[in-house]
Order: sequence, then C-alpha cells, then structure tokens
Amino acid sequence: MKVQFLGHGSFLIEINGTNILIDPFISGNPSNKSIKITDLEADYILITHGHGDHVADVEAIGIRTKAKIISNFEVVNWFEKKGLSGHAMNHGGKYQFDFGTVKYVSAIHSSSMPDGTYGGNPGGFVIWSESKCIYIAGDTALTMDMKLIPMLCPTLDAVILPVGDNFTMGYEEAMIASDFVECNEVIACHYDTMDVIKVDKDHITKEFTAKGKNITFLNIGQTKTI
Repeated sequence: MKVQFLGHGSFLIEINGTNILIDPFISGNPSNKSIKITDLEADYILITHGHGDHVADVEAIGIRTKAKIISNFEVVNWFEKKGLSGHAMNHGGKYQFDFGTVKYVSAIHSSSMPDGTYGGNPGGFVIWSESKCIYIAGDTALTMDMKLIPMLCPTLDAVILPVGDNFTMGYEEAMIASDFVECNEVIACHYDTMDVIKVDKDHITKEFTAKGKNITFLNIGQTKTI
C-alpha cells in the first residue's frame, strides 16, 4: 500500500495497482505548487464529506478518469446528478470492492456541498486489503466511536489524522485518537493550508515521539509505503 500526500486532506492511495483518491482539493489549494489534477489517475474517489476543501476537484477528475465515487448517499447522489458514477454507503456499513474492503465510520464535523446542498453526515474510511489496513479519519473531532474500529476491523498499519485544530481535532487529540484505534503510526493532514490551522511540526513530532508514537508530515507529492 502506497500513500501519496496531495495536500490538505487529499491523498492518493495505491493498492495492488488500483488508484484510490481521497478528498481531492488540489487545484485550489494555495499550498500546492507541484500537483496537477490532469496528471492524476483514479479508479475510485473516496469523499469523507461535502465541504469544498475536500471535493473541489472531484467532478473534473471523476469525469476524465471515470472513477467511481464512494461516499455517503447525499454526496454520491449530488455527484451522480453531474454525470459521475457512485457507490453510496452509510455509517457502520462495509463493502467488498475489487481492491479490498471499505468500512464507512463515524466522524464529528459538519457537511454541506459547495452549492449549500445538505451533504449528509460526515464520515471516515477504514480500508483493508489482504495484507494492509489504513484508517482515514477525515475532518473530525476526537470521538469515542474510534474505539470501535479495532473491535470491528483488522489491525491498523497506519492512520491518517487531522492535526490542525480549529476546524478539526488538534495534535493532542490526535495522540489520544491513535490510542483509541490502537495504532501508533500516524500520517498527519489538515494543517498549514491556512493561517488558522498552522502548526509547529517539530514540536508535534517531539510530543508524539515522547509517547512512543510516530507521526509523519509528508511534503506535497511525497509518498509513504505502508
């Protein structure tokens, strides 16, 4: 499993040759100077919620690549009206795709589409193949529901957690979240894109290390192999 950071909450995950795009906000991200959406290939696009900083490039990429949208009913329905193909899920449900299993799990946040349409309840995803398992929290506060993940899913190899605070949990809660999901290998997201979510990466890294945890701050375009 290869995880490439595309900025903010956007990732490209490759599992056995299948490209899974997460929350594409690339062309409008002021921090992105290197990634072009026309260079991205996607077989599936997973969307945690409907905010513009998570769906901005879904339509353009989805129409070009014919990727299947995976999200909650409201988000999938919104994009299907734009001509994209989707697979709707809801909290607690899981489904076996050709690349592996996806479980849609709880997140505490808000969700509306760019035109103000109701975006359903926000969520996160646990994805596992035969050998690896990753949890993508999406935009969320710390929630006790995270304790259910290790009870219901295979052992996690890595977790993608927001650390920027203000709109999501901060790094302190992310450390607790890694305890709840029983995984000490954390990939950070949702930080530094705007002033209110600027973080001190060196300080956070030291705090995680002191707790026996590893947090990775990937540069945009950088890939981590799980």
